[in-house]
Amino acid sequence: MTTSPPEVAGSGFDWRRPGHWIAFGLGSGLSPWAPGTAGTLAAIPLYLALAGLPLPWYLAAVVLAALVGVRACGTTARDLGRGDPGAIVWDEVVGFLVTMTAAPPGWAWIILGFALFRLFDIWKPWPIRALDARVHGGLGIMLDDLAAGLLAWALLQGIARMLG
Repeated sequence: MTTSPPEVAGSGFDWRRPGHWIAFGLGSGLSPWAPGTAGTLAAIPLYLALAGLPLPWYLAAVVLAALVGVRACGTTARDLGRGDPGAIVWDEVVGFLVTMTAAPPGWAWIILGFALFRLFDIWKPWPIRALDARVHGGLGIMLDDLAAGLLAWALLQGIARMLG
């Protein structure tokens, strides 16, 4: 009987651990090119599945995903022996969901939300950079992307109102 190896080639990903599946964005964080962008792309189908929910239910799902993420990302980072490994992308998934809260429907808005979130996540203007530097562990991994998601959300909503 042949079994799969417990770790994917040097990534630290252990397929036997549910927290690793979450933290690695269901495997999207294993991308050798721009894992954060891959994680954000992987968030789009989840967003599409949640977008039809009433706003309170959507927000509850995002809060639950964030709380689960604090635990899964913190535990996985400890397992890997690194503070915030690039392959941990659940924070990007949840950050994108924050950005898309109450977004107008349509692919143009999804693409704009994606671009705005990636901009703030990569650029890390204040206060995102301060959070990234001062808060560690699972909360730190999640918090800077939640802040990037909030800034991207504010800009996306502003653009929607201007055009609306």
